[in-house]
Amino acid sequence: MKKLLLLTFSIISINLFAQKTVTKNTTTKERLVEISTDYGVMIVRLYNETPLHRDNFIKLVQQGFYDSLLFHRVIKGFMIQGGDPTSIRADSLAMLGDGSAPGNERIPAEFRNNFFHKKGALAAARDGNPEKASSNCQFYLVQVKKMDSTQLNQVYEQRIKPNAPNFAYSKQQKEIYERMGGTPFLDQNYTVFGEVISGLNVIDKIANVQTRTMDRPTKDVRMKIRMLN
Repeated sequence: MKKLLLLTFSIISINLFAQKTVTKNTTTKERLVEISTDYGVMIVRLYNETPLHRDNFIKLVQQGFYDSLLFHRVIKGFMIQGGDPTSIRADSLAMLGDGSAPGNERIPAEFRNNFFHKKGALAAARDGNPEKASSNCQFYLVQVKKMDSTQLNQVYEQRIKPNAPNFAYSKQQKEIYERMGGTPFLDQNYTVFGEVISGLNVIDKIANVQTRTMDRPTKDVRMKIRMLN
């Protein structure tokens, strides 16, 4: 499998594969997970409306899959990425990003118009497969600085509208991007399946660490994840 790296900003394309808006599922209690690091603790809410990603993530957490894995790719002003199982004993020169959970199967994309790449979004990494299916274990958390309405409109007009003319941000989504920041050029291209509801500052702390080749932190940033409910 090719390295599960987010595509560079200049070559991101948006499509409508599996795209739809889903009414919030109020019959099933949303699951919460705790991601612990040396830089603090984050509480993440998993979306019921992306059940394939939710259930896969829960399964791995309950198995202890993520414990002691690295946030192996960190880009200040963009995101922090982790979940590669080969990172658990990787030496300082190891090239990370190829690993997957047992089975190596991808998770089908679950794009939802109402889930977007605001700051704190939990999304699935993937390789360049045409179906835009997700890695079965690697994920990223969005950092990114705030953006004004002019910047957001520019991204929409240049990156999203030409490929998805029927898609438009809601007023609330625009306000959140302007207030919190995010990566709108990834919307409808990578599956967002949860969000940080406590500990956003931890993303900032990790995103600010010193890095080396392939955006790997010079000092390992390990995680431990457990279910809270």
